[in-house]
Amino acid sequence: MFNYIKGIVDMTTVNSIVLDNKGIGFNIFVANPYAFNVGEEYKVYLYCHIREDELSFYGFKSMEERDLFLRLIDVKGLGPKVAMPMFATGSVSGIIDAIDRENVIYLTKFPKVGDKLARQIILDLKGKLAASSKPKEEANELVAVLESLGYKMPDIKKVLPHIDYTATIENQVKDALKYMLNN
Repeated sequence: MFNYIKGIVDMTTVNSIVLDNKGIGFNIFVANPYAFNVGEEYKVYLYCHIREDELSFYGFKSMEERDLFLRLIDVKGLGPKVAMPMFATGSVSGIIDAIDRENVIYLTKFPKVGDKLARQIILDLKGKLAASSKPKEEANELVAVLESLGYKMPDIKKVLPHIDYTATIENQVKDALKYMLNN
């Protein structure tokens, strides 16, 4: 129905943003509303959730996030209100990795995801999600920064699947360095 909307963030609430598009304020539920700055323009990828008594928009900073969200809400027992908080603390690559490695402990750290639901997610989605969900141009920027810091390409390639590319480049570099030090 809707793919994305561009507009200026007019207001943030605890779990949503109001995006002004040509004088119309769209209330969009997002994983982390404070990642959006009031007064700045954003392109937000949408999912329109329609029920007999509800019409809600769920928004994402990248198509990869939205695509994973759509796969997650297809899992029995996992609706939009349970899937959305997974993106507040987990990255697309981290969630995919946890599913592919059958990491129930990682998945149960998300609100309202118990052992049974985590196993259902793994059962339904293991092996069905793209192994590489990183945007090429954003990965290239991170690779360039890490190379300038003296890291070699084999080490850099190991860290790329574990990075949240919706974060700022500074946070991507911090996460990459943290990962390299711990692994």
